[in-house]
Amino acid sequence: MKTAVRGGRILVVKKITLKDLLEAGCHFGHKTSRWHPKMEQYIYSAKDSVHIFDLAKTKIAIEEAAVFVKEMAAEGGKIIFVGTKRPAQKIIKESAEKTDMPYVIERWLGGTLTNWQTIKRNNIDKLTKLKSDKEEGRWDELTKKEKVLLDRQIAKLERLVGGLVELEDLPSAIFIVDARKEELVVREANRKGIKVIAMVDSNSNPDKIDFIIPANDDAHKSIGYVVELMAEAIEEGKQSKKKSKTEDKKNKKKSEGVK
Repeated sequence: MKTAVRGGRILVVKKITLKDLLEAGCHFGHKTSRWHPKMEQYIYSAKDSVHIFDLAKTKIAIEEAAVFVKEMAAEGGKIIFVGTKRPAQKIIKESAEKTDMPYVIERWLGGTLTNWQTIKRNNIDKLTKLKSDKEEGRWDELTKKEKVLLDRQIAKLERLVGGLVELEDLPSAIFIVDARKEELVVREANRKGIKVIAMVDSNSNPDKIDFIIPANDDAHKSIGYVVELMAEAIEEGKQSKKKSKTEDKKNKKKSEGVK
């Protein structure tokens, strides 16, 4: 188990083994001709012209990221899961919904972080109102054509911001699958001072990432393994928050009883 102390709390995350990482295929990078030199420190060797990650470093990186997201969850923070590439979409959606975290799996809408209030008003709040109007029968007097057009608006907004509906304000952090593909997300997070945790393959620039997870960000199994670990850490953080609240209530009752 990986442990760390934050604010008087001991945070423990699931044990990660090199065997698990190997079996998940996390060690495969890109072809040596497509690498980014700044990823050199995370590369162990090359085989058949493909870079191989140093899984000992990947293990440490995942553990550190897991401790961080667990701490954020324990403090009630929100972490946006982002993965718009096909192998990541279903995994991201399922893990985010399981942990009650916001997510983006279709396309990152420019300004989501840097122009949050406008995005929320023009897209998220609009989606919420359209769905509410439909469910509460406010469309009953509309023509069939008008209803079709509104349904299309809902479908479009669902794809863009459906996973952000429960997000009331800027998140505490962003978790990304493929830092290179989600470069816009990284830039916006950096501008707003929001921490970025990312799976970074051998062809990506790791400079702007706060928690670099050097790993294969293309294979379904590798993505699933890392995302699941992050989700489990978040769940553990939430549970520790509930436990802490329960203990505080008990201690309060005891102190009141003494008085």
